[in-house]
Amino acid sequence: MQQVLFVDCERVSASLAAAMTIRGLVARCVEPGCLVNEVAGTETAALAVLDAGKCANVLGRLQHIRRQLPDCPVVILVDPAQSELAGEAMRLGAMDYLLKPFSDDQFLTLADHVMSLSEPIADLVHVSHASRQLLLLAKKAAQTAASVLITGESGTGKERLARYIHDVSPRARGPYVAVNCAAIPHALLESTLFGHTRGAFTGATQSQPGKFELADGGTLLLDEIAELPLELQAKLLRVLQERELERVGSHERRKLDVRVIAATNRDLRQLVADGRFREDLFYRLDVLPLSWPALRERREDILPLARHFLDKHSPDQLFQFDAAAAQALVTYDWPGNVRELENVVQRALIMARGLILRAEDLQLETAVTAGVESSVAELVSGRRGAEFQYVLDTLRQFDGHRERTAKALGVTTRALRYKLAAMREHGIDVNQFLARRA
Repeated sequence: MQQVLFVDCERVSASLAAAMTIRGLVARCVEPGCLVNEVAGTETAALAVLDAGKCANVLGRLQHIRRQLPDCPVVILVDPAQSELAGEAMRLGAMDYLLKPFSDDQFLTLADHVMSLSEPIADLVHVSHASRQLLLLAKKAAQTAASVLITGESGTGKERLARYIHDVSPRARGPYVAVNCAAIPHALLESTLFGHTRGAFTGATQSQPGKFELADGGTLLLDEIAELPLELQAKLLRVLQERELERVGSHERRKLDVRVIAATNRDLRQLVADGRFREDLFYRLDVLPLSWPALRERREDILPLARHFLDKHSPDQLFQFDAAAAQALVTYDWPGNVRELENVVQRALIMARGLILRAEDLQLETAVTAGVESSVAELVSGRRGAEFQYVLDTLRQFDGHRERTAKALGVTTRALRYKLAAMREHGIDVNQFLARRA
């Protein structure tokens, strides 16, 4: 039996206790001042519930619970007048709050949501409070039909979070379609997204559904949404507003039932201010914003993630990190985030001379300029490397603006896009380069 600890609560109603028992949970009231870990010693603590109205120092007690049971999610019970306290408690580590008075069903629904975040999720390690909080919000967002905007640095796992939202949503049995807006030439983006009819343009020998139609009844991920041209942003806005589209070359309207998730590693608000992203589209996408923190901002996830990648890439052997390697992993800043961490673990497995991975196997000492800058440095001695460096310097000069950069380089925007795609193939993250050099 898992137990739910009611801290500073005088009693739990008989009906709630009975409903919890049916679910395999046992309610246990904890007297003020008791050490929570001693009370929880014989059974697993699935949830701690702290009554703000019964405790003089709610935030202090919350921090005490977090220290004693760092893996146990905490829910705060608050009166309607304690909204500011609820917000501060969430900032300090509470997973959620519940307004009093509440019904048994309301409590059990919230408890299910919070406790589910402690369950393993394939490819999504969530040990830190920031990760757990984000997944709680993502799971809530998944139950709606609203658009979701996922932001975060390159390599944080935005695509995996989008897939998670689809998998836990009522649309899970429907299709999941992902489109990288930065990887498709502008000339092909419209037909790729919205489809086309036969004869709509040269080479259109037959009608073709677009990604929106393919995702009907499910979820469509528009990755790198900031790269969408302004003229297509207008059409996307109409599709999101009207829930219908017209294929290229057709005036027939087709009804759609698609949940749209957009993802970007760029600051869309700044792009709106610069006139490079439509403000009305931004607010249409930004209904439920989610932001993956950088890995350096959630260091509790680093070692669990690294061990996850060990199991993923070497499932038949029990590799371990020694103390020095673990320390190196935790203290490194990970400019490439989770993607870089996975690459480092794979490299360490190749370099290892036994089942114990050492700090030197990670080769982090040689990666102080890891990520974008190291990738460019490795190439810069060659002609192609010099070309890449020149393109990046010009791109930085125009603050990442693709059209002005292409004009300065004397190439078309399409040619520039292909050059940037070639850089990505060599491990160069252009947006990260711009951010680090700003």
